[in-house]
Amino acid sequence: MKKIILSADGDSMIYSVPDVVADNLEEYCMRFCSDWLWNSPQAEKYRTPEGVCYTETDFIEYLNCYLFPHEKSVLVKNLGWTDYEKNIPEEYSEYPYFNF
Repeated sequence: MKKIILSADGDSMIYSVPDVVADNLEEYCMRFCSDWLWNSPQAEKYRTPEGVCYTETDFIEYLNCYLFPHEKSVLVKNLGWTDYEKNIPEEYSEYPYFNF
């Protein structure tokens, strides 16, 4: 498991996720928000007449329920508002980052 940072226009959250997700974070995030949310029957609850509505916790649920049910991703720490990627503390600056 490796650590990543996710946000959805709010606090930046550190999660521990499967290595393959951390190593390919943008690919997994884009597949979630550009394909799965729009096309999967399991994602119906996120769809609205205006589009889709979700946060980084929904991405973690997607990983845990549908992709890696035996290798659960978990929240490690809330970094608070970091102005997106601009104010990540130095000790976490090497973690892959994605804002939804």
